[in-house]
Amino acid sequence: MKNRSWAFLAGGLLVALLLAGVVSNYASSHPDGLDSSLLKGCTVDADDNIVGGSCPAQQARDHELADSPLADYGVKGVRNSFVSTGLSGVLGVLVTFAIGAGGFWLLRRRGSTPTDGAAASTPADGATPEGDPVTSGDVRRRADAAS
Repeated sequence: MKNRSWAFLAGGLLVALLLAGVVSNYASSHPDGLDSSLLKGCTVDADDNIVGGSCPAQQARDHELADSPLADYGVKGVRNSFVSTGLSGVLGVLVTFAIGAGGFWLLRRRGSTPTDGAAASTPADGATPEGDPVTSGDVRRRADAAS
């Protein structure tokens, strides 16, 4: 990969880490329209606890992974919410980048030269190799069409 490509990749990763680590803390605390639509018909207090009415959100229960280390946009065990949210964003970017880079690396290796080490030879003058059914047949078809 060229140095310019590495610089572009590193710059993009740095911007993503900055957005995930710092800017994500300033996002809305109520980003999901689905959550607000599920609360229609209920009365909620300042802490978003249902105190009356009837709505679909009353049947909601915790997800099976609600006690996982990165649940609720934070890192479990980190008491400072700003640091917890930023750290979870940074970890998410790094894991996503690692999975993506690994996938591209595998695809690149899969499409590389033959495994026996022999380089594929192509005629320098543009002639078709003899015995190659695809290219020699293609040349024959062109010759037949021209006559």
